[in-house]
Amino acid sequence: MSLNMLIAFLAGLGVIVGSIVSATDKPLAFIDIPSIIIVFGGTFVALFISFEFKTAKDALKLLISSFKKHEDSEKSLKDEVGRLIRWGYLVQKNGLQGLENEVTDELRKENPFLAYGADLVITGYTGNEIKQILLDMLDSEAERAKRPVDALKKMGGDAPAFGMLGTLIGLVIMLGNMGGDPSAIGPSMAVALITTFYGIILARIVMIPIGTKIAARTDVTLFKYNLELEGLVLLAERKSPRYIQDKINSFVAENEQFLIDRDMDKSA
Repeated sequence: MSLNMLIAFLAGLGVIVGSIVSATDKPLAFIDIPSIIIVFGGTFVALFISFEFKTAKDALKLLISSFKKHEDSEKSLKDEVGRLIRWGYLVQKNGLQGLENEVTDELRKENPFLAYGADLVITGYTGNEIKQILLDMLDSEAERAKRPVDALKKMGGDAPAFGMLGTLIGLVIMLGNMGGDPSAIGPSMAVALITTFYGIILARIVMIPIGTKIAARTDVTLFKYNLELEGLVLLAERKSPRYIQDKINSFVAENEQFLIDRDMDKSA
């Protein structure tokens, strides 16, 4: 569970609930089941109409996974840089076959992209061939990751629209009853506006922020993969560990750089 995400989400809801409670002695007036059905039901129905079932399902999974920790965002790239440098020493000492023992089942589970790239190096592809293969792989990965994020953001756009739809339904009902008791107009108007309220909450507290967060996480992961790609190309080209150090360190912040003279013994 991502503590920061959970705290931020609860804080957002707390601001809204706190504002309601402090502004009225009838907070339950903000709960209206038909309005909830219109906004939430309409938004989710529009999702499955707009996208294929798999994409829509993946988008809903992202809603849940967004509350989990994202290892790539919390983990320093220094370990990845150090691993590539150590692999450089292995290749320098034992040739490309020296990598075979490093591509373990644990690595394949933890980082399938790096394991696949290492397999390409071991096979003997040239640096340019490996770069092209892995770039194509990253392009495909980015496209796959983009679809469910787009779906979430579309839900963020649809929610206020269904909120307005609910408001219009409420206004029609209210206007149809205007010949009756005038004192009922105020409460009817309040109920009509609640759907717009729900639509904005769903869009601005849930769908759009989560979509933005998932997109940012994807960028972090793709950046890590691009760094690893560059290191794998250098390994295939038999570059020295020092060159790999200087080249890969140019990708990362100074506090995440791995220096052979300073860090090599600690990482062994």
